[in-house]
Amino acid sequence: MKNKMSEIMHEGDSRSGKDGGSKMKHSRYSTYKVFAGNSNKALAEEIAAILGKPLGRADVTTFSDGEISISLGETVRGIDAYIIQSTCDPVNRSLMELLIMIDAMKRASAGRINAVVPYYGYARQDRKAKARDPITAKLVADLITAAGADRVITMDLHANQIQGFFNIPVDHLIGIPILVKYFIEKRLEDVVVVSPDHGSVVRARNMATPMNVPIAIIDKRRPKPNVAEVMNIIGEIKDKTAIIVDDMIDTAGTITLAAEALMKMGAKEVYAAATHPVLSGPAIKRIEESCIREMVLLNTVPMPPEKRIDKIHTLSVAPLFAEAVLRVHTDDSLSRIFD
Repeated sequence: MKNKMSEIMHEGDSRSGKDGGSKMKHSRYSTYKVFAGNSNKALAEEIAAILGKPLGRADVTTFSDGEISISLGETVRGIDAYIIQSTCDPVNRSLMELLIMIDAMKRASAGRINAVVPYYGYARQDRKAKARDPITAKLVADLITAAGADRVITMDLHANQIQGFFNIPVDHLIGIPILVKYFIEKRLEDVVVVSPDHGSVVRARNMATPMNVPIAIIDKRRPKPNVAEVMNIIGEIKDKTAIIVDDMIDTAGTITLAAEALMKMGAKEVYAAATHPVLSGPAIKRIEESCIREMVLLNTVPMPPEKRIDKIHTLSVAPLFAEAVLRVHTDDSLSRIFD
């Protein structure tokens, strides 16, 4: 990834006209700046460091009654602005910080405002599963657009169709290649990639294909939110090393129950992988007590010290987001990142 970043940084210099090449692209904006809210400042700083940029000055504070106050400490007039903010715990505060910072930049005449949302919260309610349900994924998309964002850069949405909820461009990055690279380097034997439910089959296949291994599917039902019951396992998992892959780990009920079912059905050992480490409620305790050998997560959501246990290994998405920011700024293709 570092080599790829060096290449794209060099390409970015060329597009900016440093080599004088008449065929090179030029950005529509003279420069770009990277800002961040409070939700995942460590990731934002890592992205900015890869880009060779300091984080833009922005004071994100609160009034005594809890209202959020944002003050930009430098000009954004006419620039290409990138706001890095996962809408994670505390979800409502993180979302409001993002919306208010977008509004501040719009009123300060930023040339283009790009909301970089590594973890897009409220995505699990993406349809009406029963009468009188809200569709919060659409509501949040409308809020971000109404606030004044011109583009969204995000990763592994809970459902791909959420991209269509926006009336602005959405660049949807994929975390699977990062996980695939890690597991290939581990050189595990007799691997099967397991989807924890029917909704994650495509994700499981996208991981299994570059690893050249089969997939299995866990047939489960969810009687109520954050509660799952395994009904059956479709596929051959006996004497195999199972890797359960999902988009997020919240309370870890689904993933630990799936791991237990796989071991009972004869799996040799079980690993787990996911993009978003939400890890709420009893998640850490469940993971510690589970039969999962190792859980591999990405850092789209910050992980406080009390959640850093030996079973959890974290990989960084910063190089991927940094490359995406530079490609968006220079109007280059993002699909080439995954070539």
